[in-house]
Amino acid sequence: MTLEPGVPAERVLLGVDTDSSGCSVKDSFADLDLAGAGFEVLFEAQWIHRPAGAPLPAAEAEAGGPEWSEVTDAAELAGWEAASGGVFRTELLGEGIVFLTGRAGGRIVAGAVASTGGGVVGVSNLFGAAWAGVLGAVAVRWPGLDVVGYEHGEDLEAALRAGFTPIGPVRVWLRAGGAYHASSD
Repeated sequence: MTLEPGVPAERVLLGVDTDSSGCSVKDSFADLDLAGAGFEVLFEAQWIHRPAGAPLPAAEAEAGGPEWSEVTDAAELAGWEAASGGVFRTELLGEGIVFLTGRAGGRIVAGAVASTGGGVVGVSNLFGAAWAGVLGAVAVRWPGLDVVGYEHGEDLEAALRAGFTPIGPVRVWLRAGGAYHASSD
């Protein structure tokens, strides 16, 4: 992941294991061109921001909306993964990363990953079209922190309806195959 704009592609690639399967680079400022190194754009998105204390969007159907909790153990994480389609290391539990789970009728119907750092809450891996519930759960846990993330397409439209503002582009590159070795010159 790039942390500042204008970093030369060659320098970024020095810190990337381009031989690994699924090698990717989060181009945080959408200013890299990695095509010559065998990468393809996986997707382009917008960074989004929502200030702390902003009014919460209307909740999902009041009576039938999910109840929100945190994943606390490996068994719950396995259920979260099955519902979300994602795969995460169990070691992430308790490492400042919170897996939020929305349950209805005892079944996981929505969720997201939340993490804090730099004075904000980052939200990712949202599923179940649940911005209202996720933002409510985040506001309870971290009431004074802005919320950030990135989205694209219909997910971006949903985030904007939930009160986020787009603040800049982000691009994710995926290694197409084969090996690329950056020189250290």
